[in-house]
Amino acid sequence: MFKERIEKLRKAMDGRNLDAVLLIGDPNRNYLSGFTGNESFSLITQERAFFITDSRFTEQASQQVKDYEVLEYNKGTTFVDFLSVLVKKNNVKKLGFEENIVSYSQYEILNDKLGCELVPMKGMVEEIRIVKDDHELELIGKAAAVADRAFKHMLEFIKAGMTEREVGLELEFYMKKLGASDLSFPSIVASGVRSSLPHGQATEKVINKGEFLTLDFGCVYREYCSDMTRTVVIGKPSEKMVEIYNIVLEAEQLALKAYKPGVPAIEVDAVARNYISKKGYGKNFGHSLGHGVGREIHEAPIIGYRNNRKLESGMVVSDEPGIYIPGFGGVRIEDLLVVTENGGKALSKSPKNLICVD
Repeated sequence: MFKERIEKLRKAMDGRNLDAVLLIGDPNRNYLSGFTGNESFSLITQERAFFITDSRFTEQASQQVKDYEVLEYNKGTTFVDFLSVLVKKNNVKKLGFEENIVSYSQYEILNDKLGCELVPMKGMVEEIRIVKDDHELELIGKAAAVADRAFKHMLEFIKAGMTEREVGLELEFYMKKLGASDLSFPSIVASGVRSSLPHGQATEKVINKGEFLTLDFGCVYREYCSDMTRTVVIGKPSEKMVEIYNIVLEAEQLALKAYKPGVPAIEVDAVARNYISKKGYGKNFGHSLGHGVGREIHEAPIIGYRNNRKLESGMVVSDEPGIYIPGFGGVRIEDLLVVTENGGKALSKSPKNLICVD
């Protein structure tokens, strides 16, 4: 599996005339190596692959990283000095680097010490990661299943009079209890008028009857993320609450069918956006419809009104339309899905009908 990924990278390197690439960020480095730790580095040339770490991770790397030469640099040597020797020994003239990870000060040091041309990789590894293989789909599915089980638990846990923070803490604890290593992102827990905040994180606000409660959350399971959103009502909803909810639900379900290979992302976004606009709430849906999910919670492709990228089978993306009305509240419904010939196959299995929590 990792050999195949490395070969795809080498093909991309050849297309850009790169002698080697340096991987520092956890998502790309670990995707290509199988390592689950951090603070390590990969140098991949057309002939060899080096995994560079220190004594804290040498044993772990030796166990997990099978297709690389695992090298340890000593305390008396800086990583850059160690890397400089490798670069020179392997006759690297043009070195690709992750320009979105390497800071300007780090770039200056590398540029000064390595004696080769540094070339921004511009999403080279991310492009390989954009379509998930069967192993990745299995892990993302398990991460989604943890979120589903957590949501079922939260429906029994949530009561009027609790604070948003209490709900958020229970949600985090329960997902970790089920095997999650971490949250995909800080959970969004927004009730009442605060539910009009698309990214409203939990506060000490008390959750009252007659309010929307939006939960947007996910977990990390064996390096892969999940992401889902459900909006419920505490007590009995008003007619307007039901109206808004049903509009968002219909938009989400219509868009779900449009996630097919060859369809531009902008067209999928338009399915949900046009429906919401037709119902009179277009100005209340400001964000993109979705985004890729994998080792990172936000990956390519963006499912938005400025992206003409065509979808491909095996892409994993979110489908999350919403309506947000300041002073009233908001609704968002989100599924995690995989792009297939028959449309989006939802990995999130939690019910989407309007749920009223007593």
